[in-house]
Amino acid sequence: MAKDDGTVTYDGPAGGWGSLRGIARIAGDEGISAGAIATLLEQNKPGGFACVSCAWTKPADHHPVEFCENGAKATLWELTSRTATPDVFARHSVTELKTFSDYDLEQLGRLTHPMRYDRASDHYVPCSWDEAFAEIGRELKAMDPKKTVFYTSGRASLETSYCWALFARAYGHNNLPDSSNMCHETTSVTLKKVIGSPVGTVVLDDFKHCDAIFFFGQNTGSNSPRFLHVLQAAVRRGCRIVTFNPVRERGLEKMINPQEPTAMVTGKETALSCQYHQVKPGGDIAVLLGLCKHVLAADDAAQADNRHVIDRAFIAEHTVGFEEFEARLRALDWAEIEEVSGLTRTAIEAAGTVYVEAENTIGIYGMGLTQHVHGFENISTYVNLLLMKGNIGRQGAGISPVRGHSNVQGQRTVGIAEKPELVPLDRHAEMFDFSPPREKGMNTVEACEAILKGEISAFVALGGNFLRAIPEQKAMEEAWPRQRLTVQIATKLNRGHLFNGEIAYLLPCLGRSEMDPLTGHPQVVSMEDSLSCVHGSVGKRTPASEHLKSEIEIVSRLAEATLAQNPKMLWSHWARDTASVRDLIERTYPEEFRDFNTRIFTPGGFYRGNSAREREWKTESGKAEFVTPEMLSATGFQPAPGRMSLVTLRSNDQFNTTVYGYSDRLRGIEGKRDVLLISPAEIERLGLTVGERVTLVSDAEDGIDRRVGGLEVMPFDLPDGCVGGYYPELNPLVPLAHHDRASKTPAYKSVPVRIERGS
Repeated sequence: MAKDDGTVTYDGPAGGWGSLRGIARIAGDEGISAGAIATLLEQNKPGGFACVSCAWTKPADHHPVEFCENGAKATLWELTSRTATPDVFARHSVTELKTFSDYDLEQLGRLTHPMRYDRASDHYVPCSWDEAFAEIGRELKAMDPKKTVFYTSGRASLETSYCWALFARAYGHNNLPDSSNMCHETTSVTLKKVIGSPVGTVVLDDFKHCDAIFFFGQNTGSNSPRFLHVLQAAVRRGCRIVTFNPVRERGLEKMINPQEPTAMVTGKETALSCQYHQVKPGGDIAVLLGLCKHVLAADDAAQADNRHVIDRAFIAEHTVGFEEFEARLRALDWAEIEEVSGLTRTAIEAAGTVYVEAENTIGIYGMGLTQHVHGFENISTYVNLLLMKGNIGRQGAGISPVRGHSNVQGQRTVGIAEKPELVPLDRHAEMFDFSPPREKGMNTVEACEAILKGEISAFVALGGNFLRAIPEQKAMEEAWPRQRLTVQIATKLNRGHLFNGEIAYLLPCLGRSEMDPLTGHPQVVSMEDSLSCVHGSVGKRTPASEHLKSEIEIVSRLAEATLAQNPKMLWSHWARDTASVRDLIERTYPEEFRDFNTRIFTPGGFYRGNSAREREWKTESGKAEFVTPEMLSATGFQPAPGRMSLVTLRSNDQFNTTVYGYSDRLRGIEGKRDVLLISPAEIERLGLTVGERVTLVSDAEDGIDRRVGGLEVMPFDLPDGCVGGYYPELNPLVPLAHHDRASKTPAYKSVPVRIERGS
């Protein structure tokens, strides 16, 4: 619906009947069986199936139904009745398939047969598994391993991820970029630097003891809706939630719990955020410094009564760098903070008062902090705020990044990393009798740079939609075919599969919910959630095709075809017995994965521990480190005439690059994705007309013409000076060099653009 000024909005709550209708629509579209419904009823429960969607934790005291709208969509999408058989590829050339939308490509259904790209006919044609493995292995043997890339998305299990990383290192490289490089690598780099742990410090029980929860740049309603249960319970016992986000996301404003019959019948809503502040894109450093400045002022005032707001004892014992940070706060002018943040001093101080009054505070954030040129400073300044009151390393408090993909955090835990210092390579050498490479590998941005230079011979992808998810799409699509070999392991077709090297294979794998035909019985796999808890998962459904193989079998067969025989690398055995891989993980990481197989179905998962939670600071200084930011804006670019800041968004009918449909219900946008969201005031200032088609053009100062046309101007509640649009459609506007300076995470949340009339 629209407000009086034409602004598109959604007045209903998150959850409620809208959520149920969303699930029912997808179920009808996918032709879902009774088996799929049974899978949903087991989803996210001990001994059941772990959702392939978000990485939010699975509680021990689970609800009768432990899936959310987007989790159900992900499962139903995987268990669709549609199949992309060889006949489908015979009817459509690859060139024709490039004209399909992201949605239409995946709606072709589950891949059923291994396929080889035939360049002469421009079609994918069926091949045997033996043929595929033999040729891929032969090609990889002939290459310099350092010129190959092994990419993985964030949903592969811990067992598959461990084998994938071992395969890469046994082959001879650390080129192991993964989807974390595009979302939360900033988290890994920053938290490791400032508190000595690359992941968040909060566990689920902390939400029962916190007095305040601060949110920065995380959209719970669409990206991790099961989290809403926890927030609802916290609010009902008196916890206050304060949110900072350029976009007013309904999931942090109000909700109706679909598992509360009375609320569903009466329409009684739970209000969540007590304050909601629409900060300018990139203005978070300024906001956080303003909050810290308010805490400092409150401490100054308290000292008159011989009290302290700042935990001076904690700072003295556990931190370094506070004196420099305090001096920066005292010198900082409120006018600068207001200008960069787009918020008033009064608004920031109101939020700061909530923080001052709370004994225990949890800091939540998402890609709204990580995906900026100065994402490192975003997160380190957030940690500064928490450290000022000792809000890390005690019950009911801590820093908590909310991850996207279901096992993206866990993959890093078991060895998928381009940085060799993060992996116990000496232990690998001892266990498997080989010499692991010690040179740093390529992350996502570095792999793209090498592909653009023609320096990569092969790209092997375990899941994902790499070419659609990355920046610099046009140049990357043009450079991609210069590679000798490309291999894609996937469940469904996506745009990234339509650009191929000289030799190219598309290898179909089982979904996590499906039974492994190799063994004839359910295989157990595992994954780690955002709160560092590890959960088991059992696939029980009949596979979409008898020709499918599990991810771990495909990885094992590729390794066998490529590597010299090593009696200590039992690839075939590991593919048949995932418990044996968990034994290897336990041997490699004995402290974190003690009694792995015994504890795999612990209700609520087993916690692998976190040093910073115990106030053991594994940093260079041996203490938690205050970092004093030099800048106030995280955008990395200056204001200029006509320049706008683009925020890329995901819809309510979407998970990462997967588009389930065209309903962005929680924003009131239906039936379209080719939109440019902009405030009514900016529409008037720029002389635009609602509904007209415009072109968005990159305003990066690098001389490269990047543009996306045909965007419909749509009035939307956004701060001045910024526009919004959908990811991945607007990724072509993001320069490859536009990334966080510390981690190289692409800066999708503040992209310099300008608007041109016409499409």
